[in-house]
Amino acid sequence: MRDPYSTLGIARTASEQDIKSAYRKLAKELHPDRNKDKPNASEKFSEVTRAYDLLSDKAKRAQYDRGEIDSDGNPANPFAGMGPGAGYGRGGTYGAGPGGGMEGGDFGGFSADDVDLGDLFEGLFGGRTRQQQQPGARRGFGRQPPPKRGADIQYRLAVPFVDAAAGRDQRITLADGKAINLKLPAGVEDGTMMRLKDKGQPGAGGNGDGIVMIEVGNHPFFRREGDHIRMDLPITLDEAVRGAKIKCPTVDGAVMLTIKPGSSSGTVLRLGGKGWTRKSGKVVDGRPERGDQLVTLEIQLPADLAALEQRLEGWVDTTLPREKFGL
Repeated sequence: MRDPYSTLGIARTASEQDIKSAYRKLAKELHPDRNKDKPNASEKFSEVTRAYDLLSDKAKRAQYDRGEIDSDGNPANPFAGMGPGAGYGRGGTYGAGPGGGMEGGDFGGFSADDVDLGDLFEGLFGGRTRQQQQPGARRGFGRQPPPKRGADIQYRLAVPFVDAAAGRDQRITLADGKAINLKLPAGVEDGTMMRLKDKGQPGAGGNGDGIVMIEVGNHPFFRREGDHIRMDLPITLDEAVRGAKIKCPTVDGAVMLTIKPGSSSGTVLRLGGKGWTRKSGKVVDGRPERGDQLVTLEIQLPADLAALEQRLEGWVDTTLPREKFGL
């Protein structure tokens, strides 16, 4: 895999949020389900996912930036830090032997008698190792790379707005035909990627993973604002003037909402704990902590104004609603 920063199209100074945003954008563009006419889309999608896995892990990212591991997470130089002529002295001490060679002491936890430098250098410079030459020989530095895991399998999961807001479990059917319950992460949003360990293609080194991209649907009257949910609620002129108790929809079902007498259009009422699950994942009273629902009142006049005009005949509102504008 090429440089993970180049794969995601970001600078080496990119923040965690920059990495996440770049990944989500590319994952949406490259998802195989959206590129069925492009046979290499799956490969590119997997490459982007591997790059994100490395850079989103703070420890691995630091190791990569220091040159300690390569883009696949493997050690970049197994002998980094061993200077010219350096060796391990007797008793496990690190030092140079006579003539700059290695003294007959411990070598990385093994005694000199246990280390066959012929095996070591044959493995490094392309020669056959003793393990390959002699059946049953002990394993050395020239060992074969571990078997590869199976390929990852990509999925798209459409989640209704109300389910995503409340964090309700979803049902997903995998490639092998089995259906499982999927627990949505706290604060889930459109484009969130989830990894299902060992739910990919089988391989000699074990199964790959399932990569699930969450697609949160839109809603006809709810809209998300951070951890809160906003909506506009129409009320009648009569309800605004006299006050009333009315039903108000939420993602958990309808609740009763009290309208105070004299409420104006634009008045915002707050329904605590009826918003989106918070990313903190904090649990309150046995339930995930959530934001609030913010309800903006909108006075809706009747389509037929004849009766209202008759009642208002001779009455004039003397307030100055635009006075603050100097008008």
